[in-house]
Amino acid sequence: MAETSQHKIVPPPGAVSGHAASKTALAVGAIGIVFGDIGTSPLYAFRETFVGPHPLALDTAHVLGVISLIFWSMTLVVSLQYVTILMRADNKGQGGSLALVALISSKISKSRYGWLAVLLGVFATSLFYGDSMITPAISVLSAVEGLTVVDQGLKQFVIPIALALLVFLFILQKRGTAKVGALFAPVMIVYFTVIACMGAWQIVQTPEILWALNPYYAVNFFVIDGTLAFLALGSVVLAVTGSEALYSDMGHFGRGPMRLSWFGFVMPCLLLNYFGQGAMIIGLPADQAAQAIQSPFFFLANEEWRLPLVFLATIATFIASQAVISGAFSITHQAMQMGYIPRLSIRHTSETEGGQIYIPVVNWALMIAVIILVLTFQNSSNLASAYGIAVTGAVTIDTLLMGVLFVGVWKWKWWYAAPVVALFLIVDGAYFAANLTKVPQGGWFPLLVGAIAFTLLTTWARGRKLMRERMSEVALPIEIFAKSAKNSAVRVPGTAIFMASSTGGVPSALLHNIKHNKVLHERVVILTVQIAEIPYVDPATRCEYHDLGDGFFRAVLHYGFMEETAVPAGLKTMQQCGGEFDMMQTSFFLSRQTLLPSENPGMPIWREKIFAWMLRNSATAMEFFRLPTNRVVELGSQVRI
Repeated sequence: MAETSQHKIVPPPGAVSGHAASKTALAVGAIGIVFGDIGTSPLYAFRETFVGPHPLALDTAHVLGVISLIFWSMTLVVSLQYVTILMRADNKGQGGSLALVALISSKISKSRYGWLAVLLGVFATSLFYGDSMITPAISVLSAVEGLTVVDQGLKQFVIPIALALLVFLFILQKRGTAKVGALFAPVMIVYFTVIACMGAWQIVQTPEILWALNPYYAVNFFVIDGTLAFLALGSVVLAVTGSEALYSDMGHFGRGPMRLSWFGFVMPCLLLNYFGQGAMIIGLPADQAAQAIQSPFFFLANEEWRLPLVFLATIATFIASQAVISGAFSITHQAMQMGYIPRLSIRHTSETEGGQIYIPVVNWALMIAVIILVLTFQNSSNLASAYGIAVTGAVTIDTLLMGVLFVGVWKWKWWYAAPVVALFLIVDGAYFAANLTKVPQGGWFPLLVGAIAFTLLTTWARGRKLMRERMSEVALPIEIFAKSAKNSAVRVPGTAIFMASSTGGVPSALLHNIKHNKVLHERVVILTVQIAEIPYVDPATRCEYHDLGDGFFRAVLHYGFMEETAVPAGLKTMQQCGGEFDMMQTSFFLSRQTLLPSENPGMPIWREKIFAWMLRNSATAMEFFRLPTNRVVELGSQVRI
């Protein structure tokens, strides 16, 4: 049996190669797709440090301290940890917690603590779902709240408008974003340019804000107001939300173009805006500063330009939310292929871009959660209390995985790795600890979502493993079966393909077919689909087969965890199993398992019930493997786990 690690790696179908598009063109595209989440943080991050649950005095020392913390947080967490270091840790071009776990587990899976790294990655993925619910809610709501800066009388329309936009956003998903996606980059470039110019103008008026570049002012903040400075970290970290998403989206554009986008355009624009907000507050009289701090982003603009700014910010948050929702689809697809989520219905929304998918269950679950969040929390300040803990939790986990990567994969000496990991753990751990204080005010929500998602993911992975073990225990070797069956059943024309979850033994569907129908097709193929711990498999090495004689074949189709498992398309490239496959002369036989209570259950009964529920509600193999609907036969079997 060929090892998956031997497969060649190819770019994703529809991806733009370095030959087809310049690094600059890819960098421009990344601005529209990748940086929306972190790019819309200026709408609320600076404001929340002063008017959030733990308000600060509006004096020069506190403003300089907060801006200095934002600058150094962006430098250490986003620029150094993610863009510089973790983007080097790609799994054949793909990033994100699950891709990192796959990379690590391929090296240390047999070690004593390999399972712990996998669990950490799964938990980071679980936290992402909480983040993907809050991000659209807080982003769109904070932008629409700009209407109250234009006219206080519009306050009553904020929630209805925000809900209408969010519902429209989720309805749009099933149509795909290929057409409107072309507008994302120009709109976001305009948005970043506008916020940079607004900030730069304020810096020119009050240049002393540039003292915040000195880390002394961040340290001084802790000296003069230690407890409040620590609590302020819970709001400061909102400025770096979206950093994990940068790493997850690396596969779409590559590390080079994304680094160019970040350092050459996005980061300077964001810093100019944050420094501009701080400069404006310092430069205003106390009474005006108290009013402006309620929405400093929109107060940067002159009164006649605030309404256009609200429209621009709303479009930007719409784009940012779109990216997060697409990220949820992508993460779910990865988790599904790696065996942590049951089969779900997936629709491809683009004929050319393989990565553009739509998962109805995830889409509607997110929409319901977002609507509940908006109606429950009512405004972006309240949502900010729930925001951050999922992001800081995922970032802290990524730091721990980074340590495993340094020692287990990159083979660093521990005395080199320890100081680097310790630095980031101190920074990320401080942010996470500060956000834990927000649990009673709403931080419980992403933690609850993360705990539920983690339970579901691990239950499915464990139950699936137990089910395969129980089935393999009673499986009959295919070689013995082929010899005994060739003369005991009538052979009929055509091809029968029996889908099998493992590459050993006889599928239960084949046993049931010969038991009840007493026939065998002229060509019998036992087919297994295997997902490699790499994103894409070279089509030339996708197919693997063994001729067992007497018209029996064992075949394996290999796919990467980012690929669509379309079995008919894969069979078109397989000529060795007795010739070409004519779909009109081919029947697919599937096994449908029903779980029965076991006297010695492999996991607690409550988890067995959850697994059974997930198994009943998973998409059929026919739908998942893109099998022709009129050529499929399902045969049931019972399994005790």
